[in-house]
Amino acid sequence: MTTKTAMITIAGRPNVGKSTLTNYLVGEKIAIVSNKPQTTRNRICGIVTREDTQFVFVDTPGYHRARTKLGDYMVNVAKESIADVDLTILVVEPIASIGPQEEGLIEKIKASRCPAILAINKIDTIEKDKLLEVIALYSQAAAFEAIIPISAKTGDGVEELLTVCKKYAVESPFLFPEDVTTDQPERQVMAEIIREKLLWCLDREVPHGTAVEITRFSERDNGIIDIDATIYCEKASHKGIIIGKNGAMLKKISSMARADCEKFMGTKVYLTTWVKVKENWRDSDFLVRNFGYSQ
Repeated sequence: MTTKTAMITIAGRPNVGKSTLTNYLVGEKIAIVSNKPQTTRNRICGIVTREDTQFVFVDTPGYHRARTKLGDYMVNVAKESIADVDLTILVVEPIASIGPQEEGLIEKIKASRCPAILAINKIDTIEKDKLLEVIALYSQAAAFEAIIPISAKTGDGVEELLTVCKKYAVESPFLFPEDVTTDQPERQVMAEIIREKLLWCLDREVPHGTAVEITRFSERDNGIIDIDATIYCEKASHKGIIIGKNGAMLKKISSMARADCEKFMGTKVYLTTWVKVKENWRDSDFLVRNFGYSQ
């Protein structure tokens, strides 16, 4: 059988639904999601194998104005992911105006000369006549190969998107085994699941100043997995918020994370968490790299 592969970058501003789309395409949760911007920090590959074609979707951090060393890293990942791929999917919201983030990404796509599809997400939140305005506006902004309205939440239009993506696959051996869904090490997936629960459970700036390090990941003879995780935050006051009264918040976060870890691993997980303070780690080149955010 002759096989094909397609490397496809999913790009867009923060909170537009890139990770939700990646998860829907893959069929399982490999990228964390929340209603807060800048949830995704690393480049994450979601792998979909359909018959003779393997799609490698690269979920990127949201394109935004960086204010910290971590922010600089995230923006660079978003920019660089558009180069050297077979196709870029630019995900936008159904709003009839083009913001500076979209303008920047469109210019980057044009400069790379990479074929691009526009995916207008969240169509379940807009009336059809309003959607036509958005399509008309973006049609004038760039020569997209296709403009496809979708809902990454409900799956509406996603199969059509995948069909169009197949046109850009090139003859090649599969890059990953057929049963693999992500290139992320299991330790990293576990750390990201815990960070997702921090984003869901905590308010304001607290969760954005957190990082998670898996210090132990071991499997027993009976298949049970033991995970030790350290949650780092930037201020002593934030540590108190994360732990909560009588440890209630940390218990809630850990319980939610353990359930998702078990779902991903397909076995029972014992999760132990600690909280430590690393002041202003997001502005330290050393600590940003130490927590796994390196090019």
